Amino acid sequence: MNTEVQDIKVVVDLETTGLDYKREKIIEFAAVKLVDNQITEEIEMLIDPQQEIRHSSIEIHGITQDMLEGAPTIEEAMPKILDFIKDYTIIAHNAIFDHSFLNQASIELYEEPIPNDKIDTFQMYKEVFPEEQSHGLESLLKRFNIDFPVKHRAMADAKGLALVYPHLKHFYGKKCEWHFSQLKNIDYLFERYLRIQNMIQILQSEMSDLKSIFKVYFQENGKEITATTGETLTCFSKTIFNYDIKTVKSLINEADLQDKAFKINTAFIEKLIYDSNTSEELRQKLIECRTDIKEVQNVQIIRPEKAQV
Repeated sequence: MNTEVQDIKVVVDLETTGLDYKREKIIEFAAVKLVDNQITEEIEMLIDPQQEIRHSSIEIHGITQDMLEGAPTIEEAMPKILDFIKDYTIIAHNAIFDHSFLNQASIELYEEPIPNDKIDTFQMYKEVFPEEQSHGLESLLKRFNIDFPVKHRAMADAKGLALVYPHLKHFYGKKCEWHFSQLKNIDYLFERYLRIQNMIQILQSEMSDLKSIFKVYFQENGKEITATTGETLTCFSKTIFNYDIKTVKSLINEADLQDKAFKINTAFIEKLIYDSNTSEELRQKLIECRTDIKEVQNVQIIRPEKAQV
């Protein structure tokens, strides 16, 4: 009798009306079931969001309002979605996006979050191959020589990710194995880290010094220089503007572009909360703006105090 436990996960991809999971809605859902890294089932559906699709989103996925005519609403689609994903771990590229939309839909409809854990292949890809200029799905497929077109439609992207995931998982597993195998050498690795850090700092200083000479060269009307390997040394001027921040904020709000234009400085917000000069009313309002909490480990190197001469 075969008592081996199967490895079952669900690869998910969504298309939405916009980026904010609290205000925008799902318009396409697709998922494939991976059983021991093999696709066994799939599901795909368009969903009527009952609200407008942002033009910026249409430019990405190409789904228009007309295409959703007659499609089920999220109330009608969600039971089928939940039946397919059950409590399996969800795999997605930038999983926080897909998971947040599904979770929000479940909360709004049933007043409870989905129970699924998530695996983010975007973060896995960044950890295993940090040198890549892009860590999108198209880049990931190319990295492993998988010829599968990325169409920014839910089923195509879900299948593409399902095909490449076993390869990424293998390398990610090897990376984790290597990390654990090196724990016994941690004191020696710390010494190596400090040597490398020192070398980088010296090299950065040298590069900065050379760039200063390059600037002087062009200030003296020097011409472009082409290296034997094809790189060109050139110089250009960049204009930097200051803006009336109050007017800009007003215009951005009117155009509903806050998510693209502004990024919250969480370190500054935390500093305000714990600042003794912050009023209690503002402190409480800021605390109430927190949406979730997580712990992040940061490695710090404390330098010895220099001996007093």
